[in-house]
Amino acid sequence: MGKRIVIALGGNALGNNLVEQMAASKNTARAIADLIIAGNEVIISHGNGPQVGMIQNAMTELVKSDSKYPIIPLSVCVAMSQSYIGYDLQNALREELINRNYPKDVASIITQTIVDPNDPAFKKPSKPIGRFMTKEEADALVAAKGYTMVEDAGRGWRRVVASPEPKGIVEIGIIRALVDAGKVVICGGGGGIPVFPEEHNHLHGASAVIDKDLGSELIAEKLDADCLIILTAVEKVAVNFNKPNQKWLDSMTVAEAQRYCDEGHFAPGSMLPKVKAGMKFASSKKGRTALITLLEKAKEGIEGKTGTVILG
Repeated sequence: MGKRIVIALGGNALGNNLVEQMAASKNTARAIADLIIAGNEVIISHGNGPQVGMIQNAMTELVKSDSKYPIIPLSVCVAMSQSYIGYDLQNALREELINRNYPKDVASIITQTIVDPNDPAFKKPSKPIGRFMTKEEADALVAAKGYTMVEDAGRGWRRVVASPEPKGIVEIGIIRALVDAGKVVICGGGGGIPVFPEEHNHLHGASAVIDKDLGSELIAEKLDADCLIILTAVEKVAVNFNKPNQKWLDSMTVAEAQRYCDEGHFAPGSMLPKVKAGMKFASSKKGRTALITLLEKAKEGIEGKTGTVILG
């Protein structure tokens, strides 16, 4: 019997521009199709870093060229990126499944993720977004929009936004209905569009970026998935990475993973959020597991042949 699997695609599965993304989507579709044809229910989430940056830069240039256009909120740029990425992924996967005589409906859902306006992250924005600017450009945005700007390693100034913890998925009902009906769903792009619930049932977009892996983990919990697969640029997780005593890990319990985190084995900007998301999912319910591996090794990982499994 197949499993219900949420796959969190990393940036290496999507490319950095239109041409790269179309090619990468085809390669990604082949790996995901293997899991679907093996009898698994598959839900796909994805990052959006290069894409949302490209969209935001384009919108910024539009405003600079014609002042009648308002600055586009970050939440709207995230929504645009979900559609842009979903378009390529769903078409590539649909085509791959048809070509392999296993047709299935594939749909992308614009997904909003609820965040708490009192999350401490909003008091300490830390996630760089958008293009590099001069000090003068940065100061102008601080004065006009109240943005938080930081100097980035001598390369210029960039806007930083909060990265709050995801609390809920607005569209989880329709996502669940589609999955239960046997459809393949792409959702939660970029961690979801961060929104605050307000009066009169209104959802207000937040200037924030949700960690893609934590957003995927929440979706996996809400859908009662069996496995969360977090895809990255290495086949397995390692301790003492790039050191003479480097050790690749086939598996680790949540307790072991926590010890490795405490010892500083995982880099905050790369492997640490993936391990933490895996730990959260594996400990959320008995029998749930998380797998961290390469896109091309996902099927072998589910079969227990490779990757790093996090056990509750």
